[in-house]
Amino acid sequence: MSPAVQSPASYPDVVTHDVPVFFCRFNFPGKLQSPPHKGTLATRGAEPVRVTKVPCALRVIIVPATSVIGLQWGDEAKGKVVDILTENHDVVVRYQGGNNAGHTVKFGGNTYKLSLLPTGMLQSHVQSVIGPGVVINPLALLTELDSLIAGGVDCGDRLMISERAHVICPWHLLEEAAFEKQRGSKAIGTTMRGIGTCYREKAGRFQAIRMGDLVNKDRFANKVREIVPLKQIVLNALNPDGEQLNVGQIIEDYSAAADRLRPMVADTTAWLLNAQETGKRLLFEGAQGSLLDIDHGTFPYVTSSNSSGCGIHSGSGIPERSIGTMIGVAKAYTTRVGGGPFPTELDNDLGEQIRIAGNEFGTVTGRPRRCGWFDAVATRYSARVSGVDSIAVALLDVLSGIGNLQICEAYEIDGKVTRDLPACPDALQIAKPVLREVRGWTEDITDARNFDDLPSNAQQYVKTISKLVERPVALVSVGPDRDQTIITSPLPGS
Repeated sequence: MSPAVQSPASYPDVVTHDVPVFFCRFNFPGKLQSPPHKGTLATRGAEPVRVTKVPCALRVIIVPATSVIGLQWGDEAKGKVVDILTENHDVVVRYQGGNNAGHTVKFGGNTYKLSLLPTGMLQSHVQSVIGPGVVINPLALLTELDSLIAGGVDCGDRLMISERAHVICPWHLLEEAAFEKQRGSKAIGTTMRGIGTCYREKAGRFQAIRMGDLVNKDRFANKVREIVPLKQIVLNALNPDGEQLNVGQIIEDYSAAADRLRPMVADTTAWLLNAQETGKRLLFEGAQGSLLDIDHGTFPYVTSSNSSGCGIHSGSGIPERSIGTMIGVAKAYTTRVGGGPFPTELDNDLGEQIRIAGNEFGTVTGRPRRCGWFDAVATRYSARVSGVDSIAVALLDVLSGIGNLQICEAYEIDGKVTRDLPACPDALQIAKPVLREVRGWTEDITDARNFDDLPSNAQQYVKTISKLVERPVALVSVGPDRDQTIITSPLPGS
């Protein structure tokens, strides 16, 4: 790529955006896609170059976007990282999942538990967007919104909801509960919030309801009357003594929710593309973790959406090339909720000690999380799949006083050592962790604000994680409060 662009004199004068951009060559003549402004900075390697003429065969793509994703099985403390970054961004976007995910964020002296709402709702200058890749229970969304308002958060008109997002209906919850019950000991361990069954409906198309349908009163009522009799047949077969769906009550409850949500429902894809092209700084907020990704995670013990960085494009409508910085968040140890293989699990007193010290209980469900040593094999895999630029190491303070620590640097499977995460769940189930011992520390590190403030053993632990995951560490969290954070490199937007 060269901003010198052959001979500029041979092209018509074109000025570009007054925001950072990069150029991508197409094989056909194109045009700049939005109103131009003078003085764009392009880049040639690491060198910024100001251009005033570009060939019409080049299209301008603005690059102000940042993404934060989890690199483990969720619950990595992404909410705190997003909250820190939000100050330097204009828009925060939630792009996948539903109210099966949760963030606990401390802000302004208060603790907020967010599930569907983007973390940007806590800061008054930020527009929050729920994208088309999210599945929404309207009643749960309003309950969460009302809890923020009751807590003194001025939500105003700062929430926008995609009209393409799909709606979780009462039959989705009943179906999921029935399926999990039938699986018995082989249950996936879902949150029973109807997330997976709603995504299944989305793929099936014909019995799906979107937010655009919900806010159209007549269309929604007609769809419910059409769908419920068919769903009741399925539910009766799964559980003959189960709950009977009430068409009138569903229409009444959901229509009341629609009346409140209608002003917030819009074409968020068009809005985000326009916001990006006019220089707004976008921050994408992942839910769950990359190892729960429906395509790239530890299937079948995964969530129902693309929870890795791979889901940003499909879940928001913003092109992947627009993401300038991808930050992956990982705990200093590993946790997992529900079923599935967990090679480094500590199913013993030490695991319980970590669980209590880290308050490892689900934000949404309250379920105790399974705890284990840091798994560099799985975390490195997630970082590579999502194209992570740097990592944030969270909850390092939890390991103070544990004693010597272990980090999984490889797996042994059927006598062979590998650093790759196997796709087959049976292989992961029998994987034996190859552990590297790292000296622990006894000091309280919650007052550390610079990397050099950490005990030498804690520094070495973080450096070992960075080396094994093959990514630099940009941030270390040493406590739940925002100021209990060590920034080791400049953050996006700062």
